[in-house]
Amino acid sequence: MTNDAFDDTALQRKHIAAAAARLIAQDGADYAGAKRKAARQILGDSQGGANLLPDNAQIEAEVRRYNALFLADSQPAHLFRLRGVALRVMEALAQFHPHLSGAVFNGTAGAHAEIQLQLFADSAKEVQIFLLDKNVAIDISTTPHFKGARFEPVETVSFLWHGEGVHAALYELDDLRGALRQKIDGRAVRTDTAGLRALLAEA
Repeated sequence: MTNDAFDDTALQRKHIAAAAARLIAQDGADYAGAKRKAARQILGDSQGGANLLPDNAQIEAEVRRYNALFLADSQPAHLFRLRGVALRVMEALAQFHPHLSGAVFNGTAGAHAEIQLQLFADSAKEVQIFLLDKNVAIDISTTPHFKGARFEPVETVSFLWHGEGVHAALYELDDLRGALRQKIDGRAVRTDTAGLRALLAEA
């Protein structure tokens, strides 16, 4: 015998994940924003509780499903281009131990996706000066630390590279060791230049 309440919760969570995936694929929404908007679309004004919200892994799976169903003729080629641009910018920034993360790394990048990098240097200014010396116009913002909310956000430089948007979060060198760890489930959440070359070779 199944638990009806549990089944309803799982079904609603799946509907929210699918709606969030559409927002991400079609509009380029970020996961957190897409999740909140999708929950409002599915649940309306009701307060369903946090247990109804899908985690990012479930949403990512739905984005992959959406891409396979609706974007199979365009998404793989666009992903390949983004990864190629990412490789070129990572090679240019090699002295800062670049790692690729986000949708371009995990393969879900759609038409609105931008390249997410993590750089590791003695100071954020070192990276900023390097880019400015190359005549690269940058915008500066902040990004949550990959270690979680207990840590201070890190400076992020955003710029265009070969016509594609790049956001590079600037970490201290001591953070590099933590960046190499996988998630508890064994999945990698970033890759270095060698790993990206391997992904391009597989394609």
